[in-house]
Amino acid sequence: MTQEQFKKIITNPNLSPKQKSSYLALEADASLDYLSVSDAVTAAMKDAVLCDMFEGNAPFKPRYVLPDYAKFLKQGSEYLELAPATDFDEALNNLTILYHHVPSVTNIPVYLGQLDDVLLPYVGDLSDEAVYRKLRMFWIMLDRTLPDAFMHVNIGPTDNIICRTILRVDAELKQVAPNLTFMYDPAVTPDDLLRVANQNICECSKPHIANFPMHANAYDARGFGIVSCYNSLPLAGGANTLVRMNLKEAAKKADSSQHFFDSVLPQYCATMFELIEARAAFLHEESGFFNSFLVTEGLIDEDRFAPMFGIYGMAEAVNTLMEKDGAEGLYGHAEAANRLGHNISRTLSEIVTATPVKYGYNGRALLHSQAVSAWMLT
Repeated sequence: MTQEQFKKIITNPNLSPKQKSSYLALEADASLDYLSVSDAVTAAMKDAVLCDMFEGNAPFKPRYVLPDYAKFLKQGSEYLELAPATDFDEALNNLTILYHHVPSVTNIPVYLGQLDDVLLPYVGDLSDEAVYRKLRMFWIMLDRTLPDAFMHVNIGPTDNIICRTILRVDAELKQVAPNLTFMYDPAVTPDDLLRVANQNICECSKPHIANFPMHANAYDARGFGIVSCYNSLPLAGGANTLVRMNLKEAAKKADSSQHFFDSVLPQYCATMFELIEARAAFLHEESGFFNSFLVTEGLIDEDRFAPMFGIYGMAEAVNTLMEKDGAEGLYGHAEAANRLGHNISRTLSEIVTATPVKYGYNGRALLHSQAVSAWMLT
């Protein structure tokens, strides 16, 4: 980037000083040489089959981080010079401080905690109205200082004062941030609380409702969180990287659906795992991130991070392959097309499950599918 281009950033009247600093940092990151990868990886990225999701040429922070906030409040932090929280005000204050030290791909934390579980021990003898006033101010602070809809609070599945108050505040303020996920468990969550959550959706398009038993069964006893674009990830861990495959572009490379399954898809999956391993290795082995206080104080564990094996463009890929096979029918409208989509999903799941990675959750990546706008596929 030239000096003139840098000057355009710092003189841009539409950017705040903080935005200018972030923009300059991104350009510095982009000026680094890319990690050493094979010609096959380079070609797949150039052909828009694979994408590193703009995480930088040499990743120095994980994509998503999910600290154990309950542990943080209970033990305090030597690094941040914070004593353990003893009441509700101290809990909110300590969380506010820590949030500004939790990185992500956007530089804003994507996970603010399972806040009812985290905060309930500090309610004490506060009245419902006092809890409401404090959480309302906290909610406004989050939106004004960390304005990112990828930033998630989780609540539920139990019925409690924190859960209901957050729903009340969110419906009143109708803010973009923080985003909100409501954990629903039919064996635990009362119908009345679910109705409140549903009414909130009509008021402010939140919360998003997650199947708690299904997600919990996928992880160990330490738990999980829902973050960013509704990804479930290990608590006290996260995602070290997200690499994504454009199935539409991959399908274009195939002569038929059989060729796609036999050759094209396995080839691009292998290439994608190479890119995942290269990016994760740099983060874990060279960046120094896992020497941070988040690790040394036990708020995250390195072995609870996993790469995300992302896919998108399923509908377009199915339609392309149906056409190449000379078959009629579109994804979502024909049984044969839907069956083809299921076969692609099953094949991807089998590949991801069978492929070990050096830095993964139980030695594996996590399969991640996305729905995207049409412009992202062009």
